Amino acid sequence: MKESKFIKIVTFVPESHADAVRQAMGDAGAGVIGKYTHCFSSSKSIGSFMPGSGANPTIGEVGRREEVEEIRIETLCDKKKVSAVKDAILKSHPYEEVSIDIYPMLET
Repeated sequence: MKESKFIKIVTFVPESHADAVRQAMGDAGAGVIGKYTHCFSSSKSIGSFMPGSGANPTIGEVGRREEVEEIRIETLCDKKKVSAVKDAILKSHPYEEVSIDIYPMLET
């Protein structure tokens, strides 16, 4: 098998911002499958974090562990569009530090 021209991109976002992040990702070119655009898989999860000294958290307080209901958003993305999609996530996401996972894919 050889490496695909696509990657899988995953991010986690509070439920309140999931639609905006999906829209921004799709508008930047993520989630294209054949003749369809804005194709995503979304599932609920619980995010856990503790803001450290100097942090400016959107949710929670410095020094206190926080749990937040989040949406895991995942989709396919052409490698050529990864930079634009990453920028779109960062611009539409409310968190100070954003988790963005990028996975290589194989052609079958």
